[in-house]
Amino acid sequence: MGIQDNITARRAVLGGVGSLVTAGGVCALTRRCSGAIDGGASGANASDGGGATPAESADVPPMHSSTETTGLGVDLSGNPLTGSMDAPVDIYYYSDFQCPFCEQFEHGALPKLLDNEVADGTARLVFLEFPYIGNRSTTAAVAAKCVWRQVHASSPRTYWRWHSAVFDAQGKPNSGWATRANLLDITASVDGVDADTVGTCMDEHRSAIESSLEATVAQATEFGVEGTPTFVLYDREGGSAARLVGAQPYERFAEAITTVRDG
Repeated sequence: MGIQDNITARRAVLGGVGSLVTAGGVCALTRRCSGAIDGGASGANASDGGGATPAESADVPPMHSSTETTGLGVDLSGNPLTGSMDAPVDIYYYSDFQCPFCEQFEHGALPKLLDNEVADGTARLVFLEFPYIGNRSTTAAVAAKCVWRQVHASSPRTYWRWHSAVFDAQGKPNSGWATRANLLDITASVDGVDADTVGTCMDEHRSAIESSLEATVAQATEFGVEGTPTFVLYDREGGSAARLVGAQPYERFAEAITTVRDG
């Protein structure tokens, strides 16, 4: 079976399973964000009690780069991933740096997910940019790609610090906080990342990077991704897949991983 046939088959699986949970806060393709940000039934921070960003933990799982195209047809080239390369479950994390619910996930469920299913080798987490809230979302996504290009070979863990620093500096969507200049200022504050090199990359490679981002968004949309954060879980051994939508509490991720592993 070829890659395109695999993609078609997995889309059918995703379409059949649908979203496991849809109650969490989410920013949708209408560019509107709905749900509770700091509490309420859908608030991940309320359920998880908040948490340190991954960069603040000494036990963050290692990060990797890969040229693999997964059985679901996801090209990992240029996308950071964390956890064991042999983990049976992939979690494709589609996010937008301007999305408040992505920030909620980063401080809520993510640290527990890293400490448990990622650390014990059950799942690996793949960071995939889904910039759509505004033009600045694309600027931030391009910056992320340039940072990863710089650090992935020599110091991939450095990406955690940059990634967390950007989410920690997040302002309201389309408020102007994610300008190129401000993102480079944030970059300059992160040890191990050269802001000048990132700026040059953004200038010289933006067009090519934007093309790769468009391909990621197009594929995600075909998988049924309609907003951020959205997570596509894929059992690499059994082939089952499912979506988890919105800023969910950690327990929803644990349940979803069990569900896809059980087929």
